[in-house]
Amino acid sequence: MCAQSRNPLEYFSVQTFMLAVFACLVLTLSWAAPGHAANRLPTYLEEVKPSELFADADRFGTPVGEPPIAPVLRGDEVLGFAYLNSDFSSSIGYSGKPIHIVVGIDQKGVIRGFKLVHHDEPIVLIGIPEAKVVASMNALLNKDLGRVASGAEMPPQVDIVSGATVTVLVMGDSISRAAVQLIRSSRLGGDVAVTAAEPTFIRKLDPSKSEVRDWETLVGDGSVRSLRMTVGEVSEDFRKAGKTVAADKPETHDPNDRFIDLYLAPVSVPSIGRSLLGDVSYERLASRLKPGQSAILVAGDGAYSFKGSGYVRGGIFDRIELLQEGQGYRFRDRNHTRIPVLAAEGAPRLREIALFVVPQEFTFDVTQPFDLQMLVQRNTEGRDKAIIPYNLSYVLPDSYVVVEKVEKAAVAQPAPAQATIDQPADIRPEVAIVDEQALWMRIWDMNRIKIGITVFALLTLTVIFFFQDWLMKRPVFFRWLRAGYLLFALVWLGWYANAQLSVVNVLTFVNSLVTGFNWEFFLSAPLIFILWAAVAAGLLFWGRGPFCGWLCPFGALQELTNNIAQWLKVPQLKLPWGLHERLWPLKYIIFLGLFGLSLYSVALAEMFAEVEPFKTVIILKFAREWPFVIFALTMLSAGLFIERFYCRYLCPLGAALAIPGHIRMFEWLKRWGECGSPCHLCAKECPVNAIHPEGKINVNECIYCMHCQELYHDDQRCPHMIQVRRKREKFMALSSPASRGEVPARTVVTHNGAPIQKGGEPSENPA
Repeated sequence: MCAQSRNPLEYFSVQTFMLAVFACLVLTLSWAAPGHAANRLPTYLEEVKPSELFADADRFGTPVGEPPIAPVLRGDEVLGFAYLNSDFSSSIGYSGKPIHIVVGIDQKGVIRGFKLVHHDEPIVLIGIPEAKVVASMNALLNKDLGRVASGAEMPPQVDIVSGATVTVLVMGDSISRAAVQLIRSSRLGGDVAVTAAEPTFIRKLDPSKSEVRDWETLVGDGSVRSLRMTVGEVSEDFRKAGKTVAADKPETHDPNDRFIDLYLAPVSVPSIGRSLLGDVSYERLASRLKPGQSAILVAGDGAYSFKGSGYVRGGIFDRIELLQEGQGYRFRDRNHTRIPVLAAEGAPRLREIALFVVPQEFTFDVTQPFDLQMLVQRNTEGRDKAIIPYNLSYVLPDSYVVVEKVEKAAVAQPAPAQATIDQPADIRPEVAIVDEQALWMRIWDMNRIKIGITVFALLTLTVIFFFQDWLMKRPVFFRWLRAGYLLFALVWLGWYANAQLSVVNVLTFVNSLVTGFNWEFFLSAPLIFILWAAVAAGLLFWGRGPFCGWLCPFGALQELTNNIAQWLKVPQLKLPWGLHERLWPLKYIIFLGLFGLSLYSVALAEMFAEVEPFKTVIILKFAREWPFVIFALTMLSAGLFIERFYCRYLCPLGAALAIPGHIRMFEWLKRWGECGSPCHLCAKECPVNAIHPEGKINVNECIYCMHCQELYHDDQRCPHMIQVRRKREKFMALSSPASRGEVPARTVVTHNGAPIQKGGEPSENPA
């Protein structure tokens, strides 16, 4: 076969293999490369001005200690100290790498300033300026973390930035935890309480307590604590907090609906663990726990999910936090195990049951009071969110512990924490189960109109495809129908419903198969789920064409703007076939690069997935930083001269869909024997040049616009159909009475009001 007739996938198979090998080598070396080293404060101080941490400071002193802290000076006066958050606590963010922040803290434990000096977070993915994320940390400024270190106050909450929730939470938590650790180490030069040698009473778990008890008993004696709220109560709390916009956006329409029933219990306590998990599951858990390590069970039901979706993509549960003595920990997916049902007799069936193992790096004593803080999030204006924290307090009942008296030597330490947390007043044995509907089902119910419109549009498209022959014989009607459908895809699916599929969806799906698949995460976006289901079905019948040619909002925008350009007589460029064929593989190379990168870091792959202008044009409607807008406008401008320029050569999503498109079971696009030899009309007029010169349609590149099928039925343009029409006309002409010389004997017509015989004189007897 000549070079021009090669399938592009065959053409670059060797190149792709070499690229894949090279990419794997690079990723392997990157993976093996050392990460950010600890104690990098001296390095990062070079990027910080002293006045950014303390208003009147003019220089830094020499870093001292381990981990290092640097005095912040005004002349010879010490104003406070600078520390690096990642030196003291984990600051692993969404990207899987540390977020480095230099923080200024005075000798009383008050945060005076901070500067973000290095991160690998893809916060620009969704159009969020770095300055906005940094500004969300301002809630920490001038906060006395000495009171947090003593247990007198809870850690301050930062302002959540929609789309960067994980990043913001990690930044705030790491600053607070590092400050508390630094204060408790007495390295700031503040007052240190000295306790004399005196007897101390400590609480320890009683190993003899392991009896199994029913749900009513567990709830009744405080072994299981609960927090129960209605939708109306939460709305009222938002209103009291001055967040009226969020208060007017409840999860359900009925304020008496259950917002959440949240339950908390430490299942590392033998009796509680055996009761809730069952003997087999508890023994399995106990074998995993190291000495002194604890595990808690969190369960919930209602309109609100305590899990959220952050852990699916970012690996972190951003809605709940374990708090004890001023320290907090947000669980990650590696700490989590899903539990299907509770084993205790009489236990309700709850929608979400999660088992969390408390990591050893977080100092936690199950015999001491602790809290589970839940962040309730509601959308406000645009993409912003309002947040209200709720605390579920827990004190292990005395029946599970033994008290021992020990002699304690005199030590220098921070003032002891004083925390007394009473049992919530609303704990009661009876549990009313009103509604077992899952959260994703509620979301679908709230979007039923959008879902109905989308399903109707998909059914309409299916009818178009199944009756394409009938439509192709009515080209004018079909052109208006296609233009209307593209306008619907752009305006309604794209700009209104934000149902723009992306290659990021593909990368996230593959990553979820590796890290732990969860249907609820994908079902929580109904239109995206429905469209992907339709695309999957379409791949079996037609390949990638139904989505790329009909359902992609950005593709629709390209085609519509190109149609306007042609109407305005903008010259259209036709690339030589050889060059065009060699540009096809670019999008496959881009996709393979993103896919390989996602195996190393999904967040990093998402950052490079900005090669898709979908988010800029469709989701954010050009409300982004100028580099993204310029890139998007460049792609659209190129499409004015070369129809669907981006779709043809650069779209990684189109490449991702073309690969499984090979499994299609039917050939719907019809061809004549003369197509490609000698006729090249379809190949020349294909809007995306998806037809090879020899007449074969490359379904991997076809957008199913059906222009070739319109020509297939056109007896005025298609050479084959022209011959068929001429033969039909000749046959009709030979079959007509006039061609045989026959004249009707009595055919009466009107001539100036007088009846005549055809071919004769006026009749003498009209009757």
